[in-house]
Amino acid sequence: MSSPTDVATPYEVDEPLTALAATRHGDQGAVVRVTLLGPGKGNAMGPAFWSETPKLFRALSADESVRAIVVTGSGKHFTYGLDLTSFATGAGSTLQDDGGLARARTRFLHEIREMQTALDAVADCRKPVAAAVSGWCIGGGIDLLAACDVRYAGPDARFSVREVRMAIVADMGSLARLPGILSEGHLRELAFTGKDVDATKAERIGLVNEVAADPVEAAHAFADEVAANPPLVVQGVKEVLDVNRAEKVAAAQRYVTTWNAAFLPSHDLTEAMTAFVQRREPKFEGR
Repeated sequence: MSSPTDVATPYEVDEPLTALAATRHGDQGAVVRVTLLGPGKGNAMGPAFWSETPKLFRALSADESVRAIVVTGSGKHFTYGLDLTSFATGAGSTLQDDGGLARARTRFLHEIREMQTALDAVADCRKPVAAAVSGWCIGGGIDLLAACDVRYAGPDARFSVREVRMAIVADMGSLARLPGILSEGHLRELAFTGKDVDATKAERIGLVNEVAADPVEAAHAFADEVAANPPLVVQGVKEVLDVNRAEKVAAAQRYVTTWNAAFLPSHDLTEAMTAFVQRREPKFEGR
């Protein structure tokens, strides 16, 4: 647990981080806190997030001095999810102009799979990862949440599998990993509606382990308990727990990339992006 005597020190990586910050905490720095930084308000997941996350988590996984990890957001919110502005001017615009040709669709398929490696690195990290959520956790934030081992939320936390409302089949891991966290009915309710869920319901349906007045403190309390246990045994427990679902997750991830490469470009996607920019409700026509 972070305490008044706990002094955070930077966690050194080979390349400077811009979308993330990493600091050591606890006894001999065995717990590393990873903080989402943005860009912009709400810690949106821009290009730097997708490139920096796998590098950082692979380093943390390989570092024998690190025994547990806490992930949280800077400011009032965990994350607003995918940076839609960068998406609309990048892959989104490419697909809208591709004329249905295979080259652009193939390129987009590999772009999705490359982005998936960011959250795969979180899920595959040998060290247990705890998420601490305050404020909004939307879309890609749920994908990140699902990649963590345990989740703590503040009373103000709000959650949404928002992709369906943006005319997107969620493809960064939530649909693949949430079946191991939620019951079928609760998962389908969230994924089909894109509705907002408060912290109380999130705890009731099992999306988070606990609602705590200070979720970062709760996550660090968990991480300190983990760090006090034999590290190789903890890593072995995580590997055994993950082995049964790993193949199912990988298959689901491959399938959704193929689906979105084929079917994501649509009038409804364009309408969703336009409505987002114009700050209005979209009108979907199913085409």
